[in-house]
Amino acid sequence: MASVKDYKTILKMLVKEPAGLTGLIIVSAFLIWSLIQGSLELISIYTKNPKYSYMLLPHNPFAINPALALHPPTLAYLMGTNGEGEDILSRILYAIPRDAFVAIVVVFSSIVIGAVIGILSGYIGGWLDEIFMRITDAFLSLPALILVIAISVPLKANYFGVILGLSIVWWPTYARLFRGQVLEVKNADYVLSASIYNISKIRLFYKYIFLNVIDPILAYATLDLGNVILTYSTLAFIGIGVTPPIPELGAMASNGLSGLPEAWWWPLFPGLTILLIVMGFSLLGDRIQEILMGEVMY
Repeated sequence: MASVKDYKTILKMLVKEPAGLTGLIIVSAFLIWSLIQGSLELISIYTKNPKYSYMLLPHNPFAINPALALHPPTLAYLMGTNGEGEDILSRILYAIPRDAFVAIVVVFSSIVIGAVIGILSGYIGGWLDEIFMRITDAFLSLPALILVIAISVPLKANYFGVILGLSIVWWPTYARLFRGQVLEVKNADYVLSASIYNISKIRLFYKYIFLNVIDPILAYATLDLGNVILTYSTLAFIGIGVTPPIPELGAMASNGLSGLPEAWWWPLFPGLTILLIVMGFSLLGDRIQEILMGEVMY
């Protein structure tokens, strides 16, 4: 059975498997591009020169050109243009880092909150476990999408409001995962044996419990990044979390429906981009879970 510490072993096993390799390539390209484009946008903000934010893009993603409205895909415009003559490929590439930022912030904050609640609940137990789990169950009993909308709308349903809303509703699953893992590990023979020796409780907890429960959590988080992106795109599709003229994949797909059936490329390419990203995280997350659980032999 592998561990996240054996990253070289995990990488070798991913490369050997077609599905794992495909997921790794998609996710790596997504994250690398997000880092590059995101850095350029920060430079653009710092220097107050907007040209830096689209210097690597085929065209200016905000350049409106009515003469090129609904231009079909060509060598100059590989994914065509939208109803305002904006280059769809450039807008997709500009939007990708925003989705990456949402996914990373939501999943990271959910892991932190879920770890605190789930570990305390499982490790200490008693009345604290009862209180924490009733709160967790209350959140899990509500439809996540509806709850995000209810939270984000009073916050003007802007980009950061949606991030906050998603973070608030996303942690309960991680709390349950951490609690379940801690309950399974804390009474294991090797933990009980280690507690006999003169080891501090903090070192005992970190070395023999925490390090043994984090592997499945991180594997699930890899898979969950795609779920966050899909949920965020769904919210953007219905107009929540969108700040025009800044492009967002879900909003682009939604706006493109007005161009059907003639301008089929307008909603198609943003939708395919979402599908590809989510599929990449799904393939990678599934393979990592199988490796960590010892289901893939090497």
